[in-house]
Parts: sequence; structure tokens; C-alpha cells
Amino acid sequence: SSSSGKLTYRGADISSLTMLESSGTKYSDNGSTLPFETILKNHGMNTARIRIWTAGTYNLNYGLALAKRIKAAGMTLVVDLHYSDTWADPAHQSIPSGWPTDLAGLNTQIWTYTKNLVTSFSSQGTPIDILQVGNEINDGLLWPVGKISTNGFSPASQLLNSAINGAKAAGTPKIMIHIANGWNWSGVSWFFNGIYVQGALASTAVDIIGVSFYPFYDSGATLANLKTSLTNTANTYGKNIVVAETDWPVSCSGGPALTEPSVPVSAAGQQTWVGDVRTVLQGLPNGRGQVYWEPGWIGNANL
Repeated sequence: SSSSGKLTYRGADISSLTMLESSGTKYSDNGSTLPFETILKNHGMNTARIRIWTAGTYNLNYGLALAKRIKAAGMTLVVDLHYSDTWADPAHQSIPSGWPTDLAGLNTQIWTYTKNLVTSFSSQGTPIDILQVGNEINDGLLWPVGKISTNGFSPASQLLNSAINGAKAAGTPKIMIHIANGWNWSGVSWFFNGIYVQGALASTAVDIIGVSFYPFYDSGATLANLKTSLTNTANTYGKNIVVAETDWPVSCSGGPALTEPSVPVSAAGQQTWVGDVRTVLQGLPNGRGQVYWEPGWIGNANL
């Protein structure tokens, strides 16, 4: 058991950082203004995650520039591919504009896109350490073609296999598959029991199972359920596990009830929450990491 010691990946998603800085946001630590990634590093973080959209704010060039800063800070680089022109999540997985809308065309497109993207990061001297192929893909990706509830697991499995093969044609990032609701063992097991399809995605192609764990969308998102689900996930699938998104509020009015009411709604409560999630991960046979979602995003209270 790895029930003692630090997690391998201790990180934050800092995707919005450049956008925030360009609008005048500055960050300080003990009164000194510092680059945000430096503050994170000084307080024990070793990993940073950035999302990439196929258009819009978080495009490839935006991600490449931010990756230079992450690598310069000596941090592990996680790149989160949404495979969409905008946010992808369990309710939104739209095919990028200009991409094919048939399975054969999408298999080719996602292979080429991923290969070129991995190449772009390597070519500027910032190779991707962990590549997340899809964001919260509980019901697949590139809808409607890769929507599991509509077309079964095979199209989604093929698309992930094509993406990973494209990545591996260009470099050697660790591959993460990321789904939401990591506390929900029935959902996690349904997905992973189905997504490995003969002739498409093999379990050997995946290094890390990543999950989101938010304490305010569903009453089942408790620490006890997370422990049960991730313990079962680790024992069943034998992968490293990263809580790839989590956070806790410092203020909360009129929103849904929080699932752990004993944790205070405050900065101290955020520390408690992170520690509680870390304890769950440390108790796993192969718990490996936690990435806090967007701690630097000033003004995103409603997102």
C-alpha cells in the first residue's frame, strides 16, 4: 500500500492563467507578486494541467505558450484535449467545426490532429508528460458519432484508439482516460467494462484513469463513495489513478448542498478538502495524483 508519503502528481489546472493575466490579474505570495506557477511550485505542487480546444480561447498556440512556463517551472505537463471547439463535459461533446461527421473520417482526423499536436509540443522543447484524450467522456466523445448511449461503445473505443495511436506516432506521453463522477462506482465500472473493445482500444494503451470529483453536483459525491469507487477501480483495472479535477468553495450562497458539510466553506476548508481527497488516494494500491481545478481563476464563481 502507498498509504504514506506524497502523491506522485500534486497539481492544478491553470488553463485560464494567460487570459487572466492579460486582463490585469496578478498573484502574490506573502506580499510578493510572483508568477502563479512559481507560487504553486513553492508550495509543493509539481504538476500543471492545461486544456486545449480546437478553436476559441484555449487553442493550440495558447496552450503551447503556457506549456513553456510550466516546463520552465520544472513541472509535469498534463495536456487535456477536449476534442471540441469549446467546453466538453458529460453533457457536451460537439464535433469541431470543419471535422468529418462520419466514423471513418473522424478516426483519421483524430489520429492526425493528435499526432500533430503532440509533435507541436515536442518541437518547441516542451514534450507532453501526460496526455488526456478527451474530457469527461462518460458518454463518449465527438457526438453523435462517438456517443455511447446512442451507438454503443465501439465508435468511442475506435476514436480513442485512433487518438492514442496518433499520439504514440509522435511521442511517448502517458495516456489518461478521464471521466466525471469518480465517486460513482457503477458509472465508472460501466464505462471501463465497455470501452475496451476487441480490435479497438486495448487496456494496455491506457496508463492513468482520471476522474473528476466535485462536492456539489450530486448528493452521492461523498468521500466515502470516492474511497469505495477508486479502491474498486484500482483493484479491477490495475491503473494509476488521478483525481484530475476537484475543488471546494470559499463561499457558497444559494447553490446546491455540499456533500461533506463538516468541511468549512473557507480557505481552510479548501485545504481540508484537498487533504481528505489525498488521504483517499494514499489508501489505494496505486493512488497517484490530485489536480485541483483552476485555483487561480478569479471571478469564475458560477462556472
